[in-house]
Amino acid sequence: MSHALRFARPDEFPDTDAIPVHVISADGADAALAQLGAALRQWAVTHGFSGALGKTCLLPNEAGGVAAVLLGVGTSADRIRKRFAAGAAISDLPKGLYEVASASLEGHPQNLREEIALGYLLAGYRFDRYRKKSGREAALVALAGIDAPHFERLAQAEAMVRDLVNTPAQDMGPEELEGAARELAARYNAKISVILGDDLLAQNFPMIHAVGRASPRAPRLIDMTWGEGGPQITLVGKGVCFDTGGLNLKPGSSMGTMKKDMGGAANVLGLAQMIMDAGLKLRLRVLIPAVENAVDGSAFRPSDILTARNGMTVEINNTDAEGRLVLADALALGAEGAPDLMISMATLTGAARVAVGPDLAPFYTDDEGLAAQITAKSPDQFDPVWRMPFHAPYEAMIEPGIADLDNAPSGGMAGSITAALFLRRFTQGAARYCHFDIFAWQQSDAPARPKGGLGQGIRALYAVLSEGV
Repeated sequence: MSHALRFARPDEFPDTDAIPVHVISADGADAALAQLGAALRQWAVTHGFSGALGKTCLLPNEAGGVAAVLLGVGTSADRIRKRFAAGAAISDLPKGLYEVASASLEGHPQNLREEIALGYLLAGYRFDRYRKKSGREAALVALAGIDAPHFERLAQAEAMVRDLVNTPAQDMGPEELEGAARELAARYNAKISVILGDDLLAQNFPMIHAVGRASPRAPRLIDMTWGEGGPQITLVGKGVCFDTGGLNLKPGSSMGTMKKDMGGAANVLGLAQMIMDAGLKLRLRVLIPAVENAVDGSAFRPSDILTARNGMTVEINNTDAEGRLVLADALALGAEGAPDLMISMATLTGAARVAVGPDLAPFYTDDEGLAAQITAKSPDQFDPVWRMPFHAPYEAMIEPGIADLDNAPSGGMAGSITAALFLRRFTQGAARYCHFDIFAWQQSDAPARPKGGLGQGIRALYAVLSEGV
């Protein structure tokens, strides 16, 4: 699967003049159309162009070709409700070379040109591993005033995330996820090691082993490091390549999208790609517990008590709350390295979707400065997030009495918060910790976001890390 998610290069279109694209807002449409000649103005009116978001109008030239394109960008409220629509509209234009007219962007906020740029790039994504799909034919010159390599970096990392999540579990099990990490490590000269199967027990990762031992596809812990100077950043991603629910078997309707249960791992690999490609001055570590939560006679059971890497005991009240178990061992290892910042990403709880829906990525941190940075960067990265609380009074909900911790508190309340509190118990040693409870999935087609796998939170995090931590 290859994705040419980049802007047009000058040498690719020799002797070709780019067709200008004029950006027009809903409230500026009348004035913009008034500047056209009478015939073209009537053409635009006849075709119903009003500056509405994502609507285009192709203006003809005397030879019957396209002289220019009018691109509606609606209002600022429209763009908040339907991000990337303008950039995706350019991607859908007929075959040709296009360039957004700089003058038409005057008076608009800088982030409009950035949204158009990123929307155009992301709209070029195709998941074509199993079915051939036509690529776009509209080529866009990089918009004036943007850092083109930066936006291409973001789009290409997003494409990798989507590819990993979209690939069904038959072709994206623990071994294949390891292969994707190894490929990324080789590309950027990172170091990588893997602890496999029963070696997990020998090296004290008992909960990763317990969750994955029922599958014929051996569980493993992937450990990738890169960089020699700067702060230590450790990324931990949930790599449950398929989740049946274990002995607490999911109904079929809930199992249908469980190929995406390694979305946390996919997202941390996408973030790692951005970091390494940009050459950020930091020491990066990526930890991915990669397992398949399957069912056979060796599966771990409700009421089992597991001992985690850090010595804490965990009562299993639901084998479908397995993600926090594999993350716990990986977080404990990461914390032993005393990182300056440790970040976990996981498709962890349905409760997070109930709380904030599929589009927002909820995150948890005790660090007020970090929370403020992530929140501030989110809008300009078109990467919506929402801070959730590590609410201390709920700590008692994860303490069952028979063991140190309960992996699935009864009662059905505060599920995302209690899961985050559970993970925090394994982060002692990290200077700061942040957890993202993501969905990693687009439920229906949207501009530049086709139904399927999705990156969430990683652009906001990359923007924060780019400025130092």
